Amino acid sequence: MRPRTRTDEAEATSERPEQSARPLLVVDGDSFAHRAFHALPRSIRRADGQAGNLLTGLVSMLLRLTQAERPRAVFVGWDTLFVATYRHEALTGYQAGREFDPELLEQLDLAPGLLEAAGIACAKAAGYEADDFLAAAVAAERRSGGTSLVATSDRDAFQLAAEDVTILQPVRGVSELARIGPAEVRERYGVEPAQVPDFIALRGDPSDKIPGARGVGAKTAASLLAEHGSLEALLAAGRFSAEADALRTYRHVATLDPTAPLPALPDGPPDWRAAAAAADALGLGRLAGRLEDAASS
Repeated sequence: MRPRTRTDEAEATSERPEQSARPLLVVDGDSFAHRAFHALPRSIRRADGQAGNLLTGLVSMLLRLTQAERPRAVFVGWDTLFVATYRHEALTGYQAGREFDPELLEQLDLAPGLLEAAGIACAKAAGYEADDFLAAAVAAERRSGGTSLVATSDRDAFQLAAEDVTILQPVRGVSELARIGPAEVRERYGVEPAQVPDFIALRGDPSDKIPGARGVGAKTAASLLAEHGSLEALLAAGRFSAEADALRTYRHVATLDPTAPLPALPDGPPDWRAAAAAADALGLGRLAGRLEDAASS
């Protein structure tokens, strides 16, 4: 069964909910920024000659997302790339070997300010990753009785999928987005969303350098969790006793932290005219024009 896309949803309903019932759009800023940087040509420069492809692509992606999904507001979480988190302290080698282009890093520093100029709330704090802020924003929106759309390419976020939370996962750029709910998590991994951290602990995650249990792949991990329900129950049954402490660490590292500190979440869509002024001040004239057009439409 293929993942549902925005086109499928549009065919399923001809009307959008009123503002009060619209979801909060929660975005993994680093995930989309990296996609933008690698998708758009380096020839996109700011007026001073500095790189502009990440900023142009990121804001364009968010503009398209808000136009398509019409959320009540937008929130973006960010990584702190060069500050160790509890995950780095718990697991030696976590995310080791990552290298970043200087032009990417320079634009990443500017991106939160550009988005905040549009009234998009951003969160970035030492010791936390973007994923943690996504979990915190989802929890806050749930407490207020709202629903959330979580836009990210990081499959760790599948643990957030619920009846009131849909993951928007880029399939090709952001022109097509798979919509991931609990049923899609079960279909892809064979586990419930709440079991995703246990699943990652057992299977491992090469992108984050989480080793996983020796000799255990995705199918075995899913089968073990179907039988035992959780990593802790599996360990209590005597499985992987020699690796128990390591597996608990892997699960801890894979679990998103919903207590990450949040700013006040906005209550209204982005102000694209204000964003246009901020883009123009950065020397991104073409982007500014596009945002002005969006604000006027």
